[in-house]
Amino acid sequence: MDWTDGKHLPINAALRRYLLANSTPPHPALLDLAAETGELGEVAGMLVPPEQAALLTLLTRMLDASTVVDVGTFTGGSALAFAQGLAPGGRVITCDVSDRWIEVARAHWERADLTDRIDFRLGPAARTLEALAADPPVDIVFVDADKMNYPTYHQLAVPLLRPGGLLIADNVLLSGYVLDPDLAVEPLARRCAQSLRGFNAALVADERLESVMLPIADGLTIARRR
Repeated sequence: MDWTDGKHLPINAALRRYLLANSTPPHPALLDLAAETGELGEVAGMLVPPEQAALLTLLTRMLDASTVVDVGTFTGGSALAFAQGLAPGGRVITCDVSDRWIEVARAHWERADLTDRIDFRLGPAARTLEALAADPPVDIVFVDADKMNYPTYHQLAVPLLRPGGLLIADNVLLSGYVLDPDLAVEPLARRCAQSLRGFNAALVADERLESVMLPIADGLTIARRR
């Protein structure tokens, strides 16, 4: 048997419930944030799912991370997950082009007593990443924003990382459309899928990184700076 055709188990709803039941439960503030975000309608799908949030916290703790850059704030779920795993005195710099949901985010950051660890910056992510170039290296950059700009974020994020730091990218499978962008009905989805195909190829070819793509939620790549 070809090694690349090895064991793979599709995750249905029942298995996912079992998976979540056998993981450390989310912080109550994160559960409340998810419930409030769910009331926003279709956009709620932008919130990281619980197993992904748990992984982000765990990776942050494993790296003993003191600085995390979170590209794409939305209602603050990923920033909260990272802040829970920070080393003492650490901070999450989270940015978004919109502050539409920032009060939702701040209410739950405060409930978790993590407000002092999270620095929200309003504006284009590229501008935020460029401004960080003059600061000390960071431990983690998490990219979960507009898919068309993922290639730009790749080029700006890698130089910010310390050796051993992580670039984590969400939605790298884009509902499977990365296999064939022309299958996407909406023009924007096609363009995003094309952008992500280029991003995924560039990431795995980047000699500064070693990376693995995982079938978590909509696809998650974890790349370590050599």
